[in-house]
Amino acid sequence: MFELHFLGTSAAAPSVYRGLTAQLLIVNEYRFLIDCGEGTQRQILQSGLGFKRLNRILLTHSHLDHILGLGGLVSTLTRWENLDRIDIWGGKSTLYRVNSLLFNVVMLGQRPPIPIELHTIEPGLILDDKNFTVTAFPVKHQGVENYGYLFQEKSRRPFLNDKAEMLGVPFGPERAKLVAGERITLKDGRVVTPDEVLGETIPGVKYVHVGDCGFTGNLLEVAENADCLVIEATYLNEERELARQFGHLTATDGAQLAKEAGVKTLILTHISRRSRESDILNEAQAIFPNTFVARDFDHFLIHRDKPVEKVKRQ
Repeated sequence: MFELHFLGTSAAAPSVYRGLTAQLLIVNEYRFLIDCGEGTQRQILQSGLGFKRLNRILLTHSHLDHILGLGGLVSTLTRWENLDRIDIWGGKSTLYRVNSLLFNVVMLGQRPPIPIELHTIEPGLILDDKNFTVTAFPVKHQGVENYGYLFQEKSRRPFLNDKAEMLGVPFGPERAKLVAGERITLKDGRVVTPDEVLGETIPGVKYVHVGDCGFTGNLLEVAENADCLVIEATYLNEERELARQFGHLTATDGAQLAKEAGVKTLILTHISRRSRESDILNEAQAIFPNTFVARDFDHFLIHRDKPVEKVKRQ
């Protein structure tokens, strides 16, 4: 299960009800901040999520509404939080701006109290944990080096205790070896293989995150069968010419991608102040019914075996 929190859902400028782009994804003990628009640290505080273990930041591209909040956030994290290091991933042009912001403005003339590592990414695997992977993929927006992120929980085969007991497999390292795919030899000389005690493969949760985007033709494969797709909806279809001009999508574009890719749940974000939420939702649901339009502080649980669950606010 993945846990997704929306901290800011506005397009290029904030509104009274929407802050600038930022999302927090919780995967096991990891917490990933995806983009960091101006005011993100206040949104984190207001959400009640706090700064604990918030040391992994993924950036989609270099536009200021997606990175400007890093100055204040990193200043707070390095001064007041018990972190060993901060890791920030992004394209080369994105990290060029981030480097200037952090080291030529926020920490000018100072040595960071903890290591701040800037990781230049290219399409491909950027993190491989025992339970999940994070992969970066190219996105077409204004300029170059725009990225989306695929979070993929690794598939697993459940251990069948009843079968193991019938075969006389003892508790302990023997069972761990079978789970790891190794065959074992029992004391009486019988050999037990993993296939005898493991069930059918259960695929893991698949979450796809797309930031600003102006073209979806290259996203069909990466979004295929995703449990949840988050993508922008800066414009309505009646404004599609403006969307193309500025490298953005309409609600129709996102919904059409979700439908063609066999996505289970679509969540639209990056909402313009010009648009009414109900208009965006109606346009998208006419094509892809299982659509949400995200609001600041919305909280979703992303499962593999059941629909995405929107958690009610307390």
